[in-house]
Amino acid sequence: MKLIVVAWAAASLAVSAARADSVSADQASEADLPKIGDIMTMQQMRHIKLWFAGRADNWPLADYELGKLKDGFDDVNKQLGGDLVEKTVGPGLEALEKAIDAKDRAAFSDAFDRLSAGCSSCHRTLDHAYIVIQRPASQPYSDQSFAPPK
Repeated sequence: MKLIVVAWAAASLAVSAARADSVSADQASEADLPKIGDIMTMQQMRHIKLWFAGRADNWPLADYELGKLKDGFDDVNKQLGGDLVEKTVGPGLEALEKAIDAKDRAAFSDAFDRLSAGCSSCHRTLDHAYIVIQRPASQPYSDQSFAPPK
């Protein structure tokens, strides 16, 4: 089942990337934008990968995944408008950036939990309280090593 979810997410990402390459930013209409649910599926994948990268002290990978999370939250914010995304996940993202820059695993764990709480807070605000984000319990990416490169 996990393999199916990962394969679906990878295929969705490839299709989204191909579509993004074929349409310039000024040609894109709202109909061309990915749906928030699709963006959030990718956000969840990045969230999981960020956790395992940080736990493995693979700070370059953690930084990469954090950057991708920020990009995704920017896309969500464009569709939602206002400052809800910044208010709910901004503090966690900033704390994660500092922890990753400092290569501080304890601060990383605290910041990750803060981000997860922010995600759940945003979901509650948008009447999606049934979506609760937490630390991943298992690593679904058996095809990727999270150990730092040697």
